[in-house]
Amino acid sequence: MAKLSYKVSYYVLYVLFALIIVVVAAFFGGGDATGDAVLQGVDPAMWQPAQTDLLLYLIYLLLGICLAATLLAAIFQFGAALKDDPKKTLGSLVGIVLFFVVLIVTWAMASDEPLALAGYSPEELAVMNDPFWLKVTDMFIYAIYFLFGTSIILMMLSFVKKMLKK
Repeated sequence: MAKLSYKVSYYVLYVLFALIIVVVAAFFGGGDATGDAVLQGVDPAMWQPAQTDLLLYLIYLLLGICLAATLLAAIFQFGAALKDDPKKTLGSLVGIVLFFVVLIVTWAMASDEPLALAGYSPEELAVMNDPFWLKVTDMFIYAIYFLFGTSIILMMLSFVKKMLKK
């Protein structure tokens, strides 16, 4: 007999597949946007699907489900591991703490200097040059660079360690 969690995840997967197929079909077969849904200033020759909002809401829903499932699974796994071996489990928190340290350091390195972009009006530049989002963007870019570089260095060290053991 299959576990209940397997059965539930199996049916949830197929419900999500069906939902995705319906929304994508509505997006591509729903016709052109009319009224307030039409974006002003866009070349009229470009296609503006009527169901773009529906597709975006589906993406937000799937992202939320994914994040919630990941967070809940991590919490349950951490709780189970904490019950089995508390010392080793608490040691695994070091990686999470280091990740947040990286984010804090990269936030401090980030710049909130406004960007001078050609082709935009001053009103559009004022919206795009929000200091908070400029810093967030820089923080994530620097964090990606750091984590990517760290992973490459650790892979090389792992390879060297493996070669030295032979």
